[in-house]
Amino acid sequence: MLSNINQMLTDALGPLGPLFALGFLGAILILIALPSLLKKESDGFSKLKEQTKTARASKRSDGQDLRRGDKTDKLEKFAHFLEPQDAEQMSASRMKLLRAGYRAKNAVRLFHFAQFALGLGLLAFGVLYALLMKSQQEVSTQFMILATVIPGAAGYYLPQYWVQRRLQSRQQEIVSGFPDALDMMLVCVEAGQSLDQSINRVAKESRAGYPALADEFEMVAHEVKAGKERVQVLKDMSDRVGIPDVSSFVTTLVQSATFGTSIAEALRVYSNEMRDKRVMRAEEKANTLPTKLTLGTMMFTVPPLMIILIGPSVHGIATTLSMGAGQ
Repeated sequence: MLSNINQMLTDALGPLGPLFALGFLGAILILIALPSLLKKESDGFSKLKEQTKTARASKRSDGQDLRRGDKTDKLEKFAHFLEPQDAEQMSASRMKLLRAGYRAKNAVRLFHFAQFALGLGLLAFGVLYALLMKSQQEVSTQFMILATVIPGAAGYYLPQYWVQRRLQSRQQEIVSGFPDALDMMLVCVEAGQSLDQSINRVAKESRAGYPALADEFEMVAHEVKAGKERVQVLKDMSDRVGIPDVSSFVTTLVQSATFGTSIAEALRVYSNEMRDKRVMRAEEKANTLPTKLTLGTMMFTVPPLMIILIGPSVHGIATTLSMGAGQ
């Protein structure tokens, strides 16, 4: 069916007929989607935002200009298109970017803008590549569609892949450095420092080896200094990190503060548990190593060995058969 359509378009519009048809179809889809994208429903938050802008403009006219960082955000006027309108999707996207280490206010907006820009950019590159190949040689419609769609899809999903890899590497770094941070925190608490001072100390000392973990402890220290309740700050850290070990640690500290038990004793017990967990993870990796080595041995050792052992015999048999056929 694709060949028939390709032949029909080529006969009607020339050699570039299929590409013209794809471009026309894409333009129609864009025109159909534009009204729904441009339609913006007004709500109470929008009205409040407009009133805030009006008040800010009047203050600036009186010489009371406030320094705000969002005025430099050039993508703010496209927030309706670049941000999810559903509150749950917006919260999930922001939490995922927080766990990946992107804490800017407009991180979700920049993420979707990167998807949009890379998708359209690589789609245009695919169209140019398809045109170039079409001008040099005869290609099928299937090749032109794949050469156009695959780069666009790769550009759209590339930011998601990058954020996911960044999230996994950051969580792995936090898991690796968490037992050492607990040991340091226990030493600081037993030396007479408070929990807030020990968190500050751990944030400074772990910066060189585990910067992601240091960032999390530093944010906890800043939020406590700002006057936020410590229990809520620790729970926010647990949600922000998304690691079971950190969640258990936060639960231990909250229970210790609630029931009035010794924080040093709780830290000592939990740090011992974290060290045991680290040893168990190392043993688990060591136990999986023979399986991985077996696969590598089968792939890279057995074939050369078989060639060395059986190769001369196969060559001799082939030579004998060829000589017998010649006689």
